[in-house]
Amino acid sequence: MSNSSSITQFLLLAFADTRELQFLHFWLFLGIYLAALLGNGLIVTAVACDHRLHTPMYFFLLNLSLLDLGSISTILPKSMANSFWDSRAISYAGCAVQLFLFAALIVAEYCLLTVMAYDRYVAICKPLHYGTLLGSRACVHMAAAAWSTGFLYALLHTANTFSLPLCQGNAVNQFFCEIPHILKLSCSDAYLREAGLIVVSGCLALMCFFFIVLSYVQIFRAVLRIPSEQGQHKTFSTCLPHLAVVSLVISTGMFAYLKPPSLSSSSLDLVVTVLYSVIPPAVNPLIYSLRNQELKDALKTLIQSVVFQQPHLLPTSLHK
Repeated sequence: MSNSSSITQFLLLAFADTRELQFLHFWLFLGIYLAALLGNGLIVTAVACDHRLHTPMYFFLLNLSLLDLGSISTILPKSMANSFWDSRAISYAGCAVQLFLFAALIVAEYCLLTVMAYDRYVAICKPLHYGTLLGSRACVHMAAAAWSTGFLYALLHTANTFSLPLCQGNAVNQFFCEIPHILKLSCSDAYLREAGLIVVSGCLALMCFFFIVLSYVQIFRAVLRIPSEQGQHKTFSTCLPHLAVVSLVISTGMFAYLKPPSLSSSSLDLVVTVLYSVIPPAVNPLIYSLRNQELKDALKTLIQSVVFQQPHLLPTSLHK
């Protein structure tokens, strides 16, 4: 039996035992990581530099890309390094920082997706009030509220989790430090201290979920009232990327945390965690750029200006 005062490092779950499979895991995660960096980096650069994209929808998309970059950078580099060097270790402080940052960024992203649902609701259901309800100051305040909620949530959970006595060793049954798996190492009676924060977390998640559902119910009703089929398609197409991202995040997250205990196994938990923590940051840029002509045009201009060295194609803000 050990306690938290004697633990100096944790042992993360390895993806494979053989060196060949460890290198395969390294190169696979490296490819996903580079794709996420490239896709989200292009969106951040395009939105920041192209004045045509200086609207609330793209401002929130920029924040979403920053959160995706942060969350995937928090967990993948350490996992890749462990596979490359045939190691499982992460320091006690490193584990706490990783847990804090990942929890903060994931919760902030969920809150931001809720704000983005509100943005689409106002744009479609209350277009005449769009400039008033979603002015620049209001957008900054809503984005700041999403980030602040995530970091406050993570601070409370991290402080509470790492104040618990750990009596079950230091082997984390996951490829990064995650709150539920650290809690499994705590003493059984100490685990009850987390119950209050779990209730708060559930209430926050349900509030955001119901707000998103309510927003889209109103959006669908408004779209169906549009007389022309072309108008319906054009209006609804602005919501499809956001709806796809929300569905991906919520479905994978719910399955990861709400699946029955009978379905739990190390391999299944590993796959599900990859689905909700690694895949969304990599595919979100693709989802948002597929059906968004403005964003595709901005990205095309940006890529042409960089690759072919054509300064006259750069957005005006880059010339300044």
